Amino acid sequence: MVQVKPFAAIRPQKELVTEIAAPPYDVLDSAEAKDMAGEKSLLHITKPEIDFDPILPDHDKKVYDQAVSNFQKWQKKGWLVQDEKPCYYVYAQTMNQKTQYGLVLCAHTDDYANEKIKKHELTRKDKEEDRMIHVRIQNANIEPVFFAYKDKEEINEIVAKVTQAEPEYNFTDENHFGHTFWPITCQETIDRITSIFNNEVDSFYVADGHHRTAAAARVGAEKKAANPGHTGKEEYNWFMAVCFPESQLQIIDYNRVVKDLNGHSTEEFLQLLAKDFIVKETGEEIYHPDRLHNFAMYLEGKWYSLDALPGRYDDNDPIGVLDVTILSGIVLDRILGITDLRTDQRIDFVGGIRGLEELKRRVDSGNMRVAFALYPVSMEQLINIADSGKIMPPKTTWFEPKLRSGLAIHKLD
Repeated sequence: MVQVKPFAAIRPQKELVTEIAAPPYDVLDSAEAKDMAGEKSLLHITKPEIDFDPILPDHDKKVYDQAVSNFQKWQKKGWLVQDEKPCYYVYAQTMNQKTQYGLVLCAHTDDYANEKIKKHELTRKDKEEDRMIHVRIQNANIEPVFFAYKDKEEINEIVAKVTQAEPEYNFTDENHFGHTFWPITCQETIDRITSIFNNEVDSFYVADGHHRTAAAARVGAEKKAANPGHTGKEEYNWFMAVCFPESQLQIIDYNRVVKDLNGHSTEEFLQLLAKDFIVKETGEEIYHPDRLHNFAMYLEGKWYSLDALPGRYDDNDPIGVLDVTILSGIVLDRILGITDLRTDQRIDFVGGIRGLEELKRRVDSGNMRVAFALYPVSMEQLINIADSGKIMPPKTTWFEPKLRSGLAIHKLD
């Protein structure tokens, strides 16, 4: 079973939460972050390159030093204050009138090493290293990771009871998503939550934050190796996560745009597609994929429906059934010559939160030649893949809304 514990969060004064809370570090580029960040925004801590003019590269030593200085400053000024006792916290997010309820808690680094915290994506070492540096220099998890777990009715009942009270924070962000937050201070409730997770929940599933999870685990291992008196009870053995029951989560589409047709004319490209798909032109109105193995394509001002022919996928294989596998293997690799989705500069990825209008815009602008929209992966598929020990292709899942950074921070001492 997984290990969890409460922690005494460092978090904003109630009246400052909307000024401090910010999107995650990887949602905005540096210029966007600089434009958004007010005086007290957490972006000065998570993306401190914005404090320099011109903006410095985010891996510059001056940037890392600025991150530490800003974190200390925010605490000295009383903008961020540590709770007096370890708590769990309920964090609710509302999008399109649907609310999901997560528990903010500490997970154990050993569970990552022992694969009780299950991943479905590969990480890049350079991004891991960058996140490790931030955890190491701050001696804190500034931003949480996003986990899912298989539903436990008693936890749902506890959360429902907690959320009947007046929340500590309740605000709407720039995307019109709601964020609501309740500390759980009752010791009996805290002990019961710990007991349920430690005795009844066998796995966590990384939904979003693979690099932050890996970085937190590696920093914990570093500190363990450097401490001859290590007991296993130190705070550095733990890292901050927000954990949601899987039934409340929905994955939205993660789409692709490509710069060229790999030397093929439009007619040749459509003929090649017809060998593996039923290709139907649907006109100028945006077409949305409505089922598994159905794709939308936008090319030269027209939308197309692509239905993969039988034999082009394997519904009995957790990876082979995925539409990203079909598109990557048949279209991107075989026809368009894109073999490495992580490094090829001819392809870009567009989260479904931006809508298929964004795909049309990217192609109509001339920057991209063709766009593909995919039917979203399900939580059941994600869990099956993680349980099987397999890895999804890159850029397969997009979770929305994103966790707001700055509502809670976990110190490693």
